[in-house]
Parts: sequence; C-alpha cells; structure tokens
Amino acid sequence: MKLLLLLTLLTACAATPEDLSGRMFTFPQETNTAHVRLTASSQDFRAVTACHRSFTDLKRDHILFSLATPSNANALLIFWDEANKEMEPHIRDKKSEYRGQDYKPNMWHSICTTWDSTSGLVQLWFDGQPTIRKFVTSGSNIRGSTIVILGQEQDSHGGGFDLKQSFVGMMSDVHMWDYILSPCEIQNYMDGLNFTPGNVLNWSALEFQIIDRVLIEDKHMTCH
Repeated sequence: MKLLLLLTLLTACAATPEDLSGRMFTFPQETNTAHVRLTASSQDFRAVTACHRSFTDLKRDHILFSLATPSNANALLIFWDEANKEMEPHIRDKKSEYRGQDYKPNMWHSICTTWDSTSGLVQLWFDGQPTIRKFVTSGSNIRGSTIVILGQEQDSHGGGFDLKQSFVGMMSDVHMWDYILSPCEIQNYMDGLNFTPGNVLNWSALEFQIIDRVLIEDKHMTCH
C-alpha cells in the first residue's frame, strides 16, 4: 500500500507543470538514451512556431528539436547538418535547408521555426535574423499522438535514437505555439524581452519527463 501511494505521488509530481525560468537542461555526454520528453497541450497543428536556445561545441550532425507523430517521425524536426553547414527544419518528413547561419560553438544561439499548412511555407529565425520563406509541404496539418523530445532525434515515434545525432550541451527557453508568431514577438523572444509564452509548450509551466542523465541547472550568463 505504501509503495502504491509513493508511485501515485511520483506520477502526480511528474505531471505538474514546472517553472524553469532562469534554468536549463544540461545534456553532459554523448548517448543514445538520455533525453527529455515534453508534454504538448495539443495534438493537431494547422500552423506552428517553435523556439529554443542552445549551447554546444559539437562538430557533427545533431538534433535541436524533435516532434514525432505515428505517421511522421519528423513531423517537426530542427537538425544541424555539419557536413553541409546548414540548419534543416523538417515538416511532415519533408526537409528544407538553410545555409549561412553563423552557428558558432560555445555560445548561446536562439532559433525559431515557423510553418503554416495553408501556404506550406517554413521560415527560420536565427539569433534575431529572419531567413527567406521556403515552401516545404502544405495541405495537411501535423496531427496525431504528439511526442516532443529534446536531446535525441526520433527515427520512430518515441524512439529510434542514434548516438551520433544526439545533442550534447545545454538547452533553455523552449516554447511552442499552434500559430505563427509575429515578427515582433519573435524578436522579443530573441532579445529576452516580454513575449507571449507558448500555448503548446511553455518553459515557465513545462510538463516533462527526464530519462537517463540530463540535469536541470541554473542558466549562468557571463558576467560583465
């Protein structure tokens, strides 16, 4: 009975949204197991904006954001391709490629990605600068049982992790909306000013589960 009560309490704690303002997830080692699974408030997206900040020294391919549904392992994927030096947003398993970003190691980068199913256009914002809008896929929403993972790239719904695509470093300020954020709101996010928190994923009220070695730490900025 005591064990059952403890398990119930642990489950209840895991489901309680947590305010991670001023904090970060640290992924301290290369692994094909360690990740953070986020609970999304929606399972159907006509449009989407996803924003996050990351800090790494990786000199290989790596994942930044992975959202999978049963029908699309790369329903919404943000991936760095080291060989081609390009940031690659994937929408419903279709890829777009963005080159020319100054993706320097050992510094924080802020990245936002927007997509609209009606126009089919995707756009990447990198450290405050918008890129061109590109057609990727249109006509159908991202829908189905949504699994959002930080730290690993999903080759299948909730799994299929590859050691050499894992993220090693720090990640913070993850937000997601089920609409296209305005350029001004995106700029406010990039600058760390007041903005409308994500209504699908909200860093200030985040439901998540940590699997294996991922730490929650204070986000220390450099002193001036």
